[in-house]
Amino acid sequence: MNTFLLQRLTFLAVLPLCTLIVVAAARAAEPVATPDAPASAAPAPEAVEEGAHRHHRFDWHHHRDSDGHHPHGNDLVNIGHDSNLPRGETANSVVSIFGSSTSDGEAGDVVSIIGDTRITGEVSASAVAILGNAYIDGKVDGDAVTVLGNMELGPHAEIDGDVVAVGGTVQRDPAAVVHGDVHNVLGSVGGVDWLRAWVRHCLLYARPLALAPGLGWAWGLAFAFLALYTGLALLFREGVTRCVHTFETQPGRSVLAALITMLMTPVLVTLLFVTVIGIAAVPFVVFALFCAGLFGKAVMLAWLGGRVTGRQGVGPMSHPAVAVLIGGALVLVLYLVPVLGFLVYKLLGLLGLGAVVYTVILAARAHQAAKEAPFGSTAPFSPSASPGSNAPLGSTASPGLASAPSMGREAPLTGAAAPIDAAQTTGGAPASSATEAPDPRGPAPTTAAPHAPAPPPVTAALPRAGFWIRMAALLLDALLVGFLMGVLHVYHLELPVLAAYGAMMWKLRGSTIGGIVFDLRVVRLDGRQIDWETAIVRALACFLSLAVAGLGFFWIAFDDHKQAWHDKIAGTVVVRVAKGTPLV
Repeated sequence: MNTFLLQRLTFLAVLPLCTLIVVAAARAAEPVATPDAPASAAPAPEAVEEGAHRHHRFDWHHHRDSDGHHPHGNDLVNIGHDSNLPRGETANSVVSIFGSSTSDGEAGDVVSIIGDTRITGEVSASAVAILGNAYIDGKVDGDAVTVLGNMELGPHAEIDGDVVAVGGTVQRDPAAVVHGDVHNVLGSVGGVDWLRAWVRHCLLYARPLALAPGLGWAWGLAFAFLALYTGLALLFREGVTRCVHTFETQPGRSVLAALITMLMTPVLVTLLFVTVIGIAAVPFVVFALFCAGLFGKAVMLAWLGGRVTGRQGVGPMSHPAVAVLIGGALVLVLYLVPVLGFLVYKLLGLLGLGAVVYTVILAARAHQAAKEAPFGSTAPFSPSASPGSNAPLGSTASPGLASAPSMGREAPLTGAAAPIDAAQTTGGAPASSATEAPDPRGPAPTTAAPHAPAPPPVTAALPRAGFWIRMAALLLDALLVGFLMGVLHVYHLELPVLAAYGAMMWKLRGSTIGGIVFDLRVVRLDGRQIDWETAIVRALACFLSLAVAGLGFFWIAFDDHKQAWHDKIAGTVVVRVAKGTPLV
């Protein structure tokens, strides 16, 4: 079944339940009469015996208004079952949630949620049926309401209030009496028996499907979506295969991509609405996520079917469509298991969405790398394109010599280039005489022993620090700041103090204490030193990275340059330096 359809059905079922809970809580908060009530309020015994049958309803209603309880009544409430009030009995309310309510006696309110309401007795308040039909052939002092259901009034029906049918029809017997108005809102939208059957046999057991009458439409919908997933596998075999491979090789990042997508979707939609201009893009974003969810389900069914068949490399069984059919059959069986059915349904949607999103991310990275590859490979072939080149001007006359090192022929050219350079520097003397003739003034003085090679400069060209090591350094800094704040008995300022500490350490040492422990260094992309402006902007931008459920920090795991949001704003990167490199 579709995710959006299931969420909508769940919402329709939970909303009336919440409304009923609020009403019940408000009724329970009504004041209760004290035991020492005036004796004059009670009717005389003679009057009770004389009019017990003729005025019982009005006396009951008066007493209910005065103390909130029927003197001989109670509340009849059932969840998942029908409620039945027999003739001759009384109740404050007759309520059924995911069931039908029948009242042949005297009741206050008669309410059915995802069920039918039938009244042949007397009701002192209202009769309500939500997602169900109502049949009234008795006295109702209040209103009679149906929501997405039909209203039928029998010949003995008498309604003191209004009759309201939202999304249904009103059938009224000519002898029925309605003192109020009759409202038919939205017309008829058809019966909801199919929905009640699904709620009773599936939703109450936390499973999408069940082997019960009235659920043929649910099975038809499930098989229709299975056919759709199979068609997607037939049309986009390569795409399904790549997504399955991504999920198998990168399961953790696929799940993380799904979580980030779910967190970012409401944020993105809100931003599009705020910009006003982006409102037109909201339907396309929602449609793209819907398509990604459908394709993700096909991917997960193909993965599950492949695990069952062993994914043979040759033969018809290796086709993703066959795997989708096998995986779909297995999932339909799991959908019948209570609780596990809904868990499988939600997990397949989540994992499939993550696999599709992360595959798209990998494809975008590969496309970007393919676009940048020609520029990086042709740069060495044109020395004149490097403004900082120190090549002599005479080398332009021999383009072959200039381009030869880039072709991997350094050894033959260095021997030929040395005499030329030597001849130019010695005024045309042969290089052999300059290098082979002994010096009459004696041997040249010996030079000092070479020192150890200096560590490479700390620039953005060094290896970038990944997500986990940066989070470990941040955790160490947070523990240090928290410990100091606890010693100083200063609370509720941990984040501002941590940001100020980071800005100061980035400016003075290029790294925090946690970064020093893990050999990390914050550098600017343009090669300049970290100044106060950059450090402060980076510290303030950390709050933005943290604001959206920490998404700005999770961005490190997906970004090609290992940059968080605050790194991109400040124009910085975090690199890993060699051990022993002075951070000064």
